[in-house]
Amino acid sequence: MEEKSKYFVVKQKAVPEVLLKVVEAKKLLESERVITVQEATDRVGISRSSFYKYKDDIFPFYDNTKGKTITLVMQMDDEPGLLSDLLHIVAVYRANILTIHQSIPVNGVATLTLSVEVLETTGNVSKMVEDMEVKNGVHYVKILARE
Repeated sequence: MEEKSKYFVVKQKAVPEVLLKVVEAKKLLESERVITVQEATDRVGISRSSFYKYKDDIFPFYDNTKGKTITLVMQMDDEPGLLSDLLHIVAVYRANILTIHQSIPVNGVATLTLSVEVLETTGNVSKMVEDMEVKNGVHYVKILARE
């Protein structure tokens, strides 16, 4: 069985340079200062393979997460009650569900996109994601975006 992800908060000086450059390349792409991944990686000085290897694994941490929207994407088995269990986890952490989109299951597996608003009363978001990820039937949970 695949090992579940854990999240860490580390100081910038402890992060390898290649990961910092991946974040920089992602910022260039998001700001539309470059159009292609090749342009972004050339500008920051890393290979495209390094970018693709780490792009979903690093993102900046913002202390002011409260009042922000976090979009999660997860892949899960098509089992009765699993979606309800995941939504219950969000409720336990007191985050506000904004949108839910579940794809039609293919071969017994569905993709769920969930946008939640982090409120002043919301608990530890990293722990919430971890609790979702360890749920039986959940293949993975990724933070897709934060606004």
